[in-house]
Amino acid sequence: MEAVQKDHWYFVVLIFLPFLKVAVPQKGAVTVRLEEGMVLECLCPWDGNLSMVSWTKIPDKDPIAVFHPEYGVAFSHHYRERIEFLKNTPMDGSISMRNVTHQDIGLYHCSVQTFPQGPWTRNIQVEDLDEPPEEDNGTEPPTLEPITPDMELVAEEDNNLTISCNHEHNGTVYQVILEKMPHGHPWGIIGVCKKVEGGLLAEDYSDRGRVSCTDSLDVSLHLTDVVQEDGGFYRCTFSTDAGVQTTTVLLTVPPPGGFSLSTYMMYIYIGAGAAGLVLLVAIIVLAVNHRKKTKREEYRVKLHPSQRQPNFYENISLHPRKKPRPIRNCPVYANLQSVQSHKARHQPHRK
Repeated sequence: MEAVQKDHWYFVVLIFLPFLKVAVPQKGAVTVRLEEGMVLECLCPWDGNLSMVSWTKIPDKDPIAVFHPEYGVAFSHHYRERIEFLKNTPMDGSISMRNVTHQDIGLYHCSVQTFPQGPWTRNIQVEDLDEPPEEDNGTEPPTLEPITPDMELVAEEDNNLTISCNHEHNGTVYQVILEKMPHGHPWGIIGVCKKVEGGLLAEDYSDRGRVSCTDSLDVSLHLTDVVQEDGGFYRCTFSTDAGVQTTTVLLTVPPPGGFSLSTYMMYIYIGAGAAGLVLLVAIIVLAVNHRKKTKREEYRVKLHPSQRQPNFYENISLHPRKKPRPIRNCPVYANLQSVQSHKARHQPHRK
């Protein structure tokens, strides 16, 4: 009977053992500076056998890196070739991260599975400590300084648009951060381009477009089917060896039924086309009339004067000239005495 009772209690312990064995977390989260090659330490404080190490970025549920003594390592697509397990000691689950960006800022959760003492966890907060923390001296929000954009764009809804940050830099550019500030909201990072040892690294965090980078680190955002929410300020921050330079673009998306740029341009094109058509018709009419007049003049010149038709379009003088009388070849008659009769009259008679 006692043996049966012992077996019964042993079976109950096995059932409730997973629920009684909870992870032993470290109190509080450790803050780590965001920098190239940063190390996120996760060293289990006791000895034993390490079964598995997993890293998760909160609030994501899928692990970003997993280490198993037998099966090796596995990484998510975004962190592949960027994370490396250090494994300095048998119970070490620390990792190092390279090619870091501002998207790597956040809270990381490390879970170390050991035997026989069970799991141990640790939370690490990655922050950009180079930027001063915001001071909250009251409940009222701080007054935003007016922003003067370097470029203003207007786009209609359902159209496509490309926002480019092409800036003439005074030095060598090694990183560009593309940010967006919707109306009434703070700045948010939507893209990062930076030069690394392996070449060019582009990070696209935009939900409404596609961020692309060139070898010269000129950044552009391609928006498809523009909506009202796409309006606002866009800022490109260029980090160079000569300092930080910025370019700001203001995008305005007018509401439906308001000012339509395409409609306005369509009216301009229609008006210009109509004016050009009228001018072309007038030129053709003048050219045809001039050609007809020239041919008529040439035809009149070729005709014989007696066959010419009077030109009623010529300017006729109000006082017509008197035409000279034609000289006619008429015979002239004169009474002349005959010479013979005159001699016969004066000769004496011969006896």
